[in-house]
Amino acid sequence: RIIRNDKGDNHTAEPVTHFGFREVPEKEKENLVGQVFANVASKYDLMNDLMSLGVHRLWKNYFINSLAPGPDTKLIDVAGGSGDIAISFLKYCHKTYASPSPHVTVVDINQSMLSVASSRLESLPYPKAEYDLLLSNAESLSSVPSDSFDAYTIAFGIRNCTHISRVLSEAYRVLKPGGRFMCLEFAPKQSLAIIEKLYDIYSFDVIPVIGQVIAQDRDSYQYLVESIRRFPQQEQLAEMVKKAGFVVMGKGWTDLSFGVSAIHEGFKI
Repeated sequence: RIIRNDKGDNHTAEPVTHFGFREVPEKEKENLVGQVFANVASKYDLMNDLMSLGVHRLWKNYFINSLAPGPDTKLIDVAGGSGDIAISFLKYCHKTYASPSPHVTVVDINQSMLSVASSRLESLPYPKAEYDLLLSNAESLSSVPSDSFDAYTIAFGIRNCTHISRVLSEAYRVLKPGGRFMCLEFAPKQSLAIIEKLYDIYSFDVIPVIGQVIAQDRDSYQYLVESIRRFPQQEQLAEMVKKAGFVVMGKGWTDLSFGVSAIHEGFKI
């Protein structure tokens, strides 16, 4: 949407976007989202446990198993949060192959989140040469060369971006030809009406209250719940992935837990 300033003819239109159920100027959303994640960084994994009843750990394992990286896969994990996907990726490679040489670049726009990821990665018994961290916006990976990664993952992060189309365009750019894009995200549309009703009740009546009790931060958890409802439905996001240039197989996504979350994927040909 566009908000127009009618105080004079010399004023230009100001684009707006959603921040949860609020509408805010586009230029403000990045800072607002950044503050949310700065607030929840130390309790990020707990937050995901609350929002998924702990099932996000199973989803992430399934996500990495579906990616099925090779022994020398070069992965970029964008909006990498506390490092869950990167850690699962490295563990998969070391468990599956005798002498792997994987590499993961963890990208996040929030330094607090990257600090959590860094501490967790450093605790692993793997060479530090197998990972690095990059402070960057998913919409503009300006320091990342084109055609440089075998796989691109983004888990529970794309819904917080202002311009999803720019995120997808950057994903396409940085992947090598034949590279694979995979996105794991909460979905606004569940496949069973009873599941949708129960999840709505839990999301709006329970999660913000728990956020207040555990983290003394109701507003951040309220935003995170609302951001799911403002996210494109599975069919819409699949079309956006195609529009970015990716080739998708079948319908382009797989629902998990009756559509509480979904995995979207595509290939750069």
